[in-house]
Amino acid sequence: MEVKVLGGAREVGRSAFLVRGNTTRILLDFGVLIHKTPAFPIHIQRKDVDAVLLSHAHLDHSGAIPLLFFTSGVKVYATDLTFDLTKLLIEDFLKVSGFYLPFEYIELINMMRNTININYNERFKVGEFEITFLEAGHIAGGASIIIENGGKRLLYTGDLNVHETQLLRGAVTEFGELDFVITESTYALTDHPPRKDVEREFVNFAKEVVERGGTLLVPAFAVGRSQEIACVLKSANFPYRIAMDGMALKVNDIHLNHPEYLRDPNLLRKSLEDIEFISSWSERRRIAKTPSVIISPAGMLGGGAAVFYNSEVAKNSKNAIAIVSYQVADTPGRTLLDKGLALVNGKLKKVKAEIKRFDFSSHSGRTDLFKMFEKIKGNPKIITIHGDERACVNFAEELKERFGLDAIAPKPGDTFIV
Repeated sequence: MEVKVLGGAREVGRSAFLVRGNTTRILLDFGVLIHKTPAFPIHIQRKDVDAVLLSHAHLDHSGAIPLLFFTSGVKVYATDLTFDLTKLLIEDFLKVSGFYLPFEYIELINMMRNTININYNERFKVGEFEITFLEAGHIAGGASIIIENGGKRLLYTGDLNVHETQLLRGAVTEFGELDFVITESTYALTDHPPRKDVEREFVNFAKEVVERGGTLLVPAFAVGRSQEIACVLKSANFPYRIAMDGMALKVNDIHLNHPEYLRDPNLLRKSLEDIEFISSWSERRRIAKTPSVIISPAGMLGGGAAVFYNSEVAKNSKNAIAIVSYQVADTPGRTLLDKGLALVNGKLKKVKAEIKRFDFSSHSGRTDLFKMFEKIKGNPKIITIHGDERACVNFAEELKERFGLDAIAPKPGDTFIV
């Protein structure tokens, strides 16, 4: 097999890898880099691809796939839940960024007509390749992917998290003997604090804010993080009002329609029964002034109902904002976290509300990534991707030093032989 890096090299975004065999060519993900003007992977023509294997729904992995559907398109393989979430996210992407996108809704429709649902641990064939999806623990329905051909075995980790959360089971990391690994490096330089400690600190903070008469805004990703926060509060028997708004409400229904992907679907169901769903501006204005916890996308405050809540909550020192999602540089969420500034009445102002960050990451941390490689059998070549340049380069160097593996942080366009 030959692997060409089309995106995701020394950056978090536009993940895309072309795997060629003797007669078959498949894409592992085909995502976008989210900026005001979205950036795409290295161009590839439809005729040069036989199929797409989609690891999970996030736009940095899925958002460019419609580009392959101006004509008849190719087959796209993923879990059924991944396809439901992908459709929702790309529809929203078109609404928010459609002016900048080189495809339209019809390409998304064509893509969804060419999907093939795959179950975890189901072995299937695409041309000469034999493929298996393994549970990845990152978001519901997400997968790591193993490709076998000619006696060689390739692992694409996708985004993975080995630890069980309130919402999800941890990743499967029994991969067997491998010849090539494409590994995420997002937190290769950083460990996360114990999840139970984070949950306890978050719940205690939420109680403090509401008990002093304040409103706690939790800007959270619609897919996964919003539902996780709801489950955390329910598990702790949080006694005060909780509201949820935005795209998270649609994602709730999608998750509940696929309970087999959840660690405890009854916990999510019970969590949502206790939550007030917000769907009108009158309700938003009311809840923003009510002592409560408000869970609302967008997680980086770049859009959605959270923008309104942020401007309202920011005005009062009784209130607080809990940052529970990763904040990309130059986003409103990062500006809030680093500088304490937010848009209030159209002007960038110092926030009066208390701001606190909680590490609810859905990626494996440094120690867990190295433990994963300790268990890997064989002597595989490694390429480190899906991290900033420092994380990818240092991770590759440490894999060489610790395990004697042939590891490299690739650049876009680099090609490797398995």
